[in-house]
Amino acid sequence: MSTGSKKIHLRSSDSQDFEVEEVVAIRSQTIKNMIDDGYDNDIIPVPNVLGSVLAKVIEYCNKHHKAEAEAESGSSSCTSLVPAQAVDVDPKIRAWNAEFVDQDFPALFQLILAANFLDIKDMLELTSQAVADRIRDKQPEEIRKLFSIENDFTPEEEEAIRSENAWAYED
Repeated sequence: MSTGSKKIHLRSSDSQDFEVEEVVAIRSQTIKNMIDDGYDNDIIPVPNVLGSVLAKVIEYCNKHHKAEAEAESGSSSCTSLVPAQAVDVDPKIRAWNAEFVDQDFPALFQLILAANFLDIKDMLELTSQAVADRIRDKQPEEIRKLFSIENDFTPEEEEAIRSENAWAYED
């Protein structure tokens, strides 16, 4: 990986501009496809992502790119693994990932949407897993409260569903 990499200019939906190394930007399959298809404007638009969210996405991509580069160069203790696996088992990146997803639900959902739109699979998996971990072992009422979902079942409908799916409510 060259340190004098070509720069890519990204523009968020709220017109914030970001300059990113191409090797970092192409962690997004969406951006990589645009570049591969010969997109020749100076600035690549990222219409579905706010600047504050795009900044976090770029931070994630930079961190993971650097961690993979370190793993490839042999400075990591995980050199027998392919880079993505080495990054996953690196305790420093694990701690960084945990801090990265330690956000409120609205911010986390924005990251999920951005990772999905930009097609950054490892980031989508990380953020989705963070949501799954937070709702694990929660009752439906607790999940409704977390996501601000109104219960539109009548008490009778809810009781019918609970009795049909009793196994799901066992402790």
